[in-house]
Amino acid sequence: MSAGTAPTRDEVVRAPLYRDPVYDGATDPTLIHHRATGEWWMFYTQRRATADVEGFAWVHGTDIGVATSSDGGATWLYRGVAEGLAFERGRNTYWAPEVVWHEGQYHMFVSYVRGVPTDWVGERLILHYTSSDLWSWEFRSELDLSSRKVIDAAVAPLPGGGWRMWFKDEADDSHIHAADSPDLFDWTTVGPVITDRPQEGPTVFSFAGSHWMINDFWSGLSVYRSDDLTAWELQDEPILDRPGVRDGDDGLGHHAVAITQGERAFLVYFTEPGGERRARVQVAELRVVDGRLTCDRDAPFSLTLDAARTVESRGGQLPG
Repeated sequence: MSAGTAPTRDEVVRAPLYRDPVYDGATDPTLIHHRATGEWWMFYTQRRATADVEGFAWVHGTDIGVATSSDGGATWLYRGVAEGLAFERGRNTYWAPEVVWHEGQYHMFVSYVRGVPTDWVGERLILHYTSSDLWSWEFRSELDLSSRKVIDAAVAPLPGGGWRMWFKDEADDSHIHAADSPDLFDWTTVGPVITDRPQEGPTVFSFAGSHWMINDFWSGLSVYRSDDLTAWELQDEPILDRPGVRDGDDGLGHHAVAITQGERAFLVYFTEPGGERRARVQVAELRVVDGRLTCDRDAPFSLTLDAARTVESRGGQLPG
């Protein structure tokens, strides 16, 4: 389908895009293209939404779920959980994966909590892993960042070289902090970069001549624009701050990842319909209208992700 052409009924992306068949709690999705197989892979927090457990144990003890798509992201098949993340003994908690490709390796940055707490307690750390095939992961390090209460890494290349990571620092009123690296292995903290409100789950991408950051502030998704990935301006209106009409999309949008496709961009996010534990992964198209990033979650659209277009426009270089 060309830009501006209405999709046919068969082309319209389904809603929800994905449900976890084990615990029905797929959250914090991220997508990456598998270089060898041509598939798209989704990594996500596999919340134990259906577990009969005490307190908030159902959001702890979580694995990183894996689903794959062979049709450009239109349909997804559950494949299991990411292997090799256990770097210490016991049953532990993994949240909010970020996966990028660089110099022949996939890199995962994932939030970690020791054990299975029944409340919001304990240290939060961001761990680094590498893989050659997206299946088996090798532990590399625990990142030394701004505190020991950090989660939700988002990573993108900088225009002048190297990489920047944005993350939530719960020890600093849940503000968004940053760190820089020349190689994805060694990181130097930059400090707080967005301090106007508590929020989490950043995703950073380049689209329509600007850099954008989208964060989850629990009342929808806040939007920031930047010319240089350093100074950020808050957009006057959030997105996904009102329920949609599609199946399972009748809740606020949460912790998303943006995927650019040349002149198009898509937002993959999760909802908690009806305020229940169960979660759905959804996708909607992003547009820039009069300099503002918009997202009409109810508008029909088609979805066929193209790896070449994604590689060209995802990262520090603005698309032409």
